[in-house]
Amino acid sequence: MLFQWEMGGHSPQHVVSTFLRNQKIDEEVERFAQALFEGTVAEVETLDHLMREHSEHWRLERMAAVDRNLLRVALYELRHYPETPPAVVINEALEIARRFSDKDSVEFVNGVLDAIRRNLPVTNPAP
Repeated sequence: MLFQWEMGGHSPQHVVSTFLRNQKIDEEVERFAQALFEGTVAEVETLDHLMREHSEHWRLERMAAVDRNLLRVALYELRHYPETPPAVVINEALEIARRFSDKDSVEFVNGVLDAIRRNLPVTNPAP
């Protein structure tokens, strides 16, 4: 959805309605995906600032669109879903990068996310 939003220039509402229209996914998964998307869009400037600080020698405009949007959503999840272990968020991002981007993207995405993860406040895992 983030890729469609950025590349198409459509409103978040339009993207959600068109992207999810023909998807056959669990209702809870759909709500989570929509929350991640809408939250990421709402905080895109803050997330982009974090990415700029932690991606040496890379301007956002030079990043592959898939990588840029993958980093955005992973960062949003790292910041707002402390119940999901950071290692899980990062691993999922790396799997998506392996599938939808090129081989160099995996190392790049991992490096940026790991650098940001190290600066996140420590949260106590649920018992």
